[in-house]
Order: sequence, then C-alpha cells, then structure tokens
Amino acid sequence: QVPLVESGGGLVLPGGSLRLSCAASGRSLNNYGMGWFRQAPGKEREFVAAISWRGTSPYYADSVKGRFTISRDNAKITAYLQMNSLKLEDTAVYYCAARVLGDSSDYPTMEKGGMDYWGKGTLVTVSS
Repeated sequence: QVPLVESGGGLVLPGGSLRLSCAASGRSLNNYGMGWFRQAPGKEREFVAAISWRGTSPYYADSVKGRFTISRDNAKITAYLQMNSLKLEDTAVYYCAARVLGDSSDYPTMEKGGMDYWGKGTLVTVSS
C-alpha cells in the first residue's frame, strides 16, 4: 500500500494560483508514475495531469494545458500540481494517484483512471 495524502487546497480568486502537494507518508515515490485527477460537483472524475516515474514527459488534459504544471521531487517523496490562472470551472476535489512504474507509454491507461493507489482528495474552490 502507498498511503497518498494531498494538501494545499483551498479558496482562491479567479486568476489566482495554488500549489497542491501529494506525499506518501514517508514512502518513496521513486518507482511510481504520478497523476492528478479532479471531480467537480455532479460530474465524473476527470484526468488532469501525469508524470512518469522517471520524472519526465509531463502530460496534461487540454483544459489545463499551459496553466497547470505537474512535477515531482523524489528526494522529498512528494509530487506537486502548480495551478495558475485558475478559473471558476477548476473548482473540484483534486486527487493524486500513483501507478507502479507508470511511464509515458502508460498515459492512455493512466488517463482513464488506471492507477494503483489513490489519495482521498483536497478541495479547490475558485470563487469571487
């Protein structure tokens, strides 16, 4: 088991920024491809971003491309999602997830939720 815990959510004005973090409670994330997903009220969960276990080839949903950045710091066993230029429609519960040795070739599967471990989510509310 990999106990993923998200943090960094909150209330932000449109156009503002937030950085979400995902930690593994002391375990290394070195061998896991990481992904971020979100679920808005009344909607299905959707893919946001992914990064390979090597820390390369970041991949984004079209809706966040150019605004969000996924990264990882293996030394600190943490993955991040930097969110800039936030819009009202970015309001959702954001989940991080991990896939064993997830690489860029796995992105089609990861994008559809093919992950091995999930966090419990952190709420991001974009509102004026």
